[in-house]
Amino acid sequence: MIITTAPPKPRVRVPAGRSLVTKAEGEFRPPPYFLPISGGWINDSALNWWQLGGDVEGLGPSAMVEACVSAYSQTVAMCPGDHWLLNQETNGRKRVTTSALSRFLKRPNSYQTISDFLLNAVRNLYENGNAYGLCLRNSRYEITEIYLMNPRSCNAQIAYNGEIFYGLSGNDVIERMLDYPLYVPARDVMHIRLNTSNWNPLLGESPIVAAARDITSLDAMARQQIAFYLNQARPSTVLTTEMALDKDQVEAIRQRWNEQTRGMGAGGTPILTANLKPTSMPMQSAVDSQLAQIMKMNQQNIALAFRIPLAILGMGAGTGGTTEALVRDWLGGALGFCLNHVELAFDKVFGLGGFPDDYTEFNTSVLLRSAFKDRMEGLARGVQGGILSPDEARETEGYPRVPGGFGEEPRVQSQVVPLSAANAIPAAPASPSSPSSPAVSSATYETAVKVISNGERIRGLSVLHSTHSSQQHA
Repeated sequence: MIITTAPPKPRVRVPAGRSLVTKAEGEFRPPPYFLPISGGWINDSALNWWQLGGDVEGLGPSAMVEACVSAYSQTVAMCPGDHWLLNQETNGRKRVTTSALSRFLKRPNSYQTISDFLLNAVRNLYENGNAYGLCLRNSRYEITEIYLMNPRSCNAQIAYNGEIFYGLSGNDVIERMLDYPLYVPARDVMHIRLNTSNWNPLLGESPIVAAARDITSLDAMARQQIAFYLNQARPSTVLTTEMALDKDQVEAIRQRWNEQTRGMGAGGTPILTANLKPTSMPMQSAVDSQLAQIMKMNQQNIALAFRIPLAILGMGAGTGGTTEALVRDWLGGALGFCLNHVELAFDKVFGLGGFPDDYTEFNTSVLLRSAFKDRMEGLARGVQGGILSPDEARETEGYPRVPGGFGEEPRVQSQVVPLSAANAIPAAPASPSSPSSPAVSSATYETAVKVISNGERIRGLSVLHSTHSSQQHA
């Protein structure tokens, strides 16, 4: 009998007069205070901090960040997934429709569609750098459902022997079903993460971290502009006069002007006296133009951090002239990585062998659903080049197969032959000789000349004469 014991815990030498516990429960701790649920930091210890109008120091909501995150999550949610298996006989591949993965890709859990699941999983991935899912299994140890958890309420723990366990929470549906704290081994957790941090290889970081300064700058400029316009710090019209007015007269004129131009009196007609002249103030200055340029640069930096072409966000010109070229450029870079990253996560949690033997793949052809011309040109060239059969091309567009099996086999043009067979090509047959014209005798020629009327005499004579002359020379 072999008896195994756990390795001894490392010993820590505590200096005399000191304790490992620095703060007891309920004891005051100085700022800053991190808010794990909402995010951000509190850098003030005042008890009435909220009443004083304090705000959490952190990243505020950003339309640019939302556009980048939505571009990834919504695009991935559009792509249907399939389970593919290598066909050893034909060296091709075949779609598996009876596996646990294929059933999951149709219904991931009890309350979500696969589009909902992918949308929220990829959103968690790019907003927080991590996406967590709890896997439930049936009696055959097959995964039947995966429930997404709140990434801010989940963490990975490493045991003394190196095994990984996850503390999961943040999903009311699964917590009400199980009704106990969730500490799950890594084999039952789908964990998708981006670049890991230097101090924790199990914690991914979002691109928002790299764009934090630009997001903070945009947030600060937006808040300043909102406060500026809410305080009406820039009047649209100024009343000027060469007369000297005292304080009471100025207040009276301002009050009468506001009665005709603000509130219920907006759109009225003010009547000016005392040589008053309205002067419009310019709404755009050089400072505002510079501010707009800085905000635009910050938005571009955020898009660069997420590796999204500006044309995808509707902010710049694309590198190609077609929708296919634009999607192809993005798919060849960051979007392709995102799809492959999620596919490999599914392969790992479902225990697949991986590409090319047994793998998950999302169909990106649906991204060109609106580009009918590009799809037809691609399928036509595939059929003409012998890569696709007519039935395969028609099946791609949802059309039925050609009756009689005439579209099952790929086909090429007859002149497409290998160079080694060039000498074996038979020569083209000679063209058949042209039939000879019927003979015209002299008697017939003379009779025809007599019959032709005066109106057609010249044309008829020229035709018959040319025929007769050619026969005589022959």
